[in-house]
Amino acid sequence: MEPHVALLPSAGMGHLMPFLRLAAMLASRNCKVTLLTAQPTVSAAESNHLNSFFPAHPHIQRLDFHVLPLQPSNPHDDPFFLQFRAIIRSVHLLPPLLSSLSPPISALFLDITAATCVDHLADDPSLSISYYILNTTSARFFSLITHLPHLTLEGSYKNLQLPGLPSFSLSNVPPLLFNPENLFTTQLISNARAISKVKDEKPAKSVVYVSFGSRTAMSKDQINELGEGLLKSKQKFLWILKSVKVDKVEQTGLEELLGSSLLERIKEKRQGMAVKEWVKQEEILAHPAIGGFFSHCGWNSVMEAAQTGVPMLAWTLNGDQRFNAEVVEKTGLGLWPKHWGWLGERLVKSEEIEEKILELMQDHKLRSRAQKVGEEATQAWEIGDHSSIHPFAPSIKMSDSIVKSAKPVHILFLPSGLGVGQMRTVLLSKDPSAFKYHSSNLQIPDSGSVPKLASSFMPR
Repeated sequence: MEPHVALLPSAGMGHLMPFLRLAAMLASRNCKVTLLTAQPTVSAAESNHLNSFFPAHPHIQRLDFHVLPLQPSNPHDDPFFLQFRAIIRSVHLLPPLLSSLSPPISALFLDITAATCVDHLADDPSLSISYYILNTTSARFFSLITHLPHLTLEGSYKNLQLPGLPSFSLSNVPPLLFNPENLFTTQLISNARAISKVKDEKPAKSVVYVSFGSRTAMSKDQINELGEGLLKSKQKFLWILKSVKVDKVEQTGLEELLGSSLLERIKEKRQGMAVKEWVKQEEILAHPAIGGFFSHCGWNSVMEAAQTGVPMLAWTLNGDQRFNAEVVEKTGLGLWPKHWGWLGERLVKSEEIEEKILELMQDHKLRSRAQKVGEEATQAWEIGDHSSIHPFAPSIKMSDSIVKSAKPVHILFLPSGLGVGQMRTVLLSKDPSAFKYHSSNLQIPDSGSVPKLASSFMPR
């Protein structure tokens, strides 16, 4: 499903044009776009441009946002500044308007002049979306804005020095900013404080990403226990859900899957987000806010976590995943509670899940080990020619005494950064009867130095 995003520009052509360019760009990249237009517009130029924009971009939806009128306290107040204030004063009208959109929106873009709106919208339980603030000015002036709450501007100084920037003449600063009572100044300071708060809301390594692969369907009882465990842990989370193995027959809605009570509490607590859609896992794991990965331990997931140095909590489902979980545990990339068994083998209670999530997110030694794995993975990818996989993907010829074939068989190992010592070649006999079970271990003939494997590793 294509993402649905909404954009709310502020007053003035200098604020409108960047939003129109962004809307057109998003629409050209398989996004459904809704552009909210604050009504009434301040200038005829804005109205005329909007009236010509939508016919030229028929796939972009227009939604009028009627703001509450604001009576000027000073007849000399700038009408554009008054519109900035009117949009902020009308923010409580946005949630029902945004909730009416179909399909539901996943993100809202706001102008920098309306940054304070995020604080109000984020507290509304009807909206579980991401917020983006579009800066419609230069990076240097943006730096000035963000420092305004901490600056005392006085005309006696000739130059101003901001962290990370060369000094500039105080004469470049708009005269209005020297008056702390001015409407323009008070709004900029208010928005600067809101921006600082937004930046601090999701600190690095604070979110646990929960996904059990593209083929994992979990029972409703286990989904409920998992959801309760996440909430009890008080950790921020992003939870990807599935109800069936094959997404083409996926019909169950999120409320039916989670239950109305659990879904409502997730929304109310605003501690995390549960979604039922395909996501780009590599991009999520690479995000600085992600601090842990609760996973089925598929090999792709293990490699992606290793590459980004994100610690894992393994809960295996089938296939090769117990072998992968052992690699995760032994390399220090993550935790593996073996007593949980295969996913679905028993009902793992919320208290057990809470305990392991807290360990995943709060164990500093584990995080340090995972970070080291990430650094080694980065080095592995950087070895040799980037356009070739041969430096770290050795070709291994199987002996004709084991595999009867006219041509040698080659095995390619993709780089994982988990160490060559973790990759052993197991050569299997073609005779199924060669597998011999013992009381607790499985011996594979002709496996050389490969140790015995616990029979519990074999998928049922």
